[in-house]
Amino acid sequence: MNTHKKIISDLAPKKFGKRDTIWTISLIVIIIIGLIAYIDQLIKGQEVTNMRDYALWGIYISNFVFFVATSFVGSVTVAILRLTNNSWRTPLVRIAEIISVAAIIMAGITIMIDMARPDRLLNLFIHARLQSPITWDVVIIPSYIVISLLLLYFPLIPDLAILKEYFKKKKPTMSKWYGKLSLNWTGSKAQKAIQTKSIQILAIMIIPVGILLQTIDAWLFSTTYRIGWDSTNFAPYFISGAFVAGVGALVTLIYVVRKAKKLEHYITDFHFDKLGKLLVLACLIYLYFNINEYVIPLFTAKKGELTHLETLFTGSYSVIFWLVTIVGLILPIIALLFKKGRKPLPMFFIGLIVVIGSWWKRFVIVTPTLLHPFLPIQGVPESWHHYFPSLHEWLITIATLAMALLIITICVRYLPVVPIQRTIDELELNNLDKNTEL
Repeated sequence: MNTHKKIISDLAPKKFGKRDTIWTISLIVIIIIGLIAYIDQLIKGQEVTNMRDYALWGIYISNFVFFVATSFVGSVTVAILRLTNNSWRTPLVRIAEIISVAAIIMAGITIMIDMARPDRLLNLFIHARLQSPITWDVVIIPSYIVISLLLLYFPLIPDLAILKEYFKKKKPTMSKWYGKLSLNWTGSKAQKAIQTKSIQILAIMIIPVGILLQTIDAWLFSTTYRIGWDSTNFAPYFISGAFVAGVGALVTLIYVVRKAKKLEHYITDFHFDKLGKLLVLACLIYLYFNINEYVIPLFTAKKGELTHLETLFTGSYSVIFWLVTIVGLILPIIALLFKKGRKPLPMFFIGLIVVIGSWWKRFVIVTPTLLHPFLPIQGVPESWHHYFPSLHEWLITIATLAMALLIITICVRYLPVVPIQRTIDELELNNLDKNTEL
C-alpha cells in the first residue's frame, strides 16, 4: 500500500515552480508577438511575406509538413506498441500521445495561417473536389485530431479517478474536475473490458489513418508534376521521415520531462536505450529512401531534374541540404550504434539535432522545387528567383512552435505523464511472478 501511495505521489501532477512559470510566460509572450504579426499579415496581405509567384508555398507549408510528421509518433508508433503489448512502453506512451495531439492541432492551425483569406475556409468543404488531395487532407486532419484525443483520453480515465481521490483534500477544485473527467470510473471488470476494447479499436483505427495522412501529404506534392516532387517514392519517403521526426521529438521531450519531474526511477536508461534503437532504425530506413530520392536520379534524371539536384548538391541550398543529411541523419545513426550514444544525455542532444534537422529538411523539400516553375516567366524581378522567409513569417512560425510547446506544457502540468494505474498494475504483476517463482 505504501508503495502504491509513493507511486501516486511521484506521478501525480505537481505545482509549477519558478522555472516552469518563466517558461510558460515566455511561450505566451512569443505567441502574442506571433499573433500581432499574423494580424498585420491579415490587414496588409501576403505582401508582408516573401512568397511570390514562384515561391507560392514557403515556410508555413514547411512547418505544416513538420507538424504532421511529428504527430506520427504518438499515433502509429504508440499504437503498434500497444497492440504488441510491449511492457517497456508504459512510461513513454502518454508523452508520445501528448506530442501527437499538440502537433496535429498545430498542423491544422498552420494550414489556415498559410491561407491569405482564412474567411474562405468553408469553401474547402462547400466546393470540395474528391479528386484533389487537398480535400482528403481537410477530411483526414480533423479525423486524426479526434482519434488522437480519444487515444490520449481513454487510457487516462483510471488515472483521473486516482487523482480525484488524491487531490480531494489538497485541492478540492482540481479533484472535482478530475472526477468529472474520470466518468465515474470505479475499476469494475465491465469498465475495464470496455476501456481495453475501446483502446484496441482506436489503436487499430489510427494506424491506417496516420499512414493515410502522411500519404495524402506526399500526394499533395507528387501530383503537381513539379521537378523535385514528381516521384512515386514520395509517400514512403514522407512516412519514414515522419518516423524520424516523431521519435526524435519523443526522445527530446522525455528527457526534459524526466529531468524536470524527477522521474529517473520510472524512465530509466533502459527506456532510452530502447528509444535509441528505435531512432537508429527510423534513421536507417529514412536514409535508404533519401538515397532512392536523390542518388538514383543522378543517373536517370532529365535536364530539369539535374538542375534541381545541382541546386541541392552544390547550389544555393547545398549548405542546408548537406547539414540536414549529414548532421541531422548520418551522424545520429553513427552515434546511436554505440551503447554510450544511447544514454539519456547523449540521446537528448541527438534527439534535438534530429528534430531541428527534420524541420529544415521540410524547408529543403518545399522551397527549391518551387523556384523551378513549369514555365519560366520572362522579365520577373530577381527576388522571385530566391526565397527566404520574411520577419513576419519567422515570427508567426516560431509562435506556432511555441503554441505546440504550450499545449504540451499544459498537458504535462495537469496530467500524469507516466500512467499511474498501469505502473501499479505492472508492479503487482511483477511481485506476483516473484512470489510464484518462490
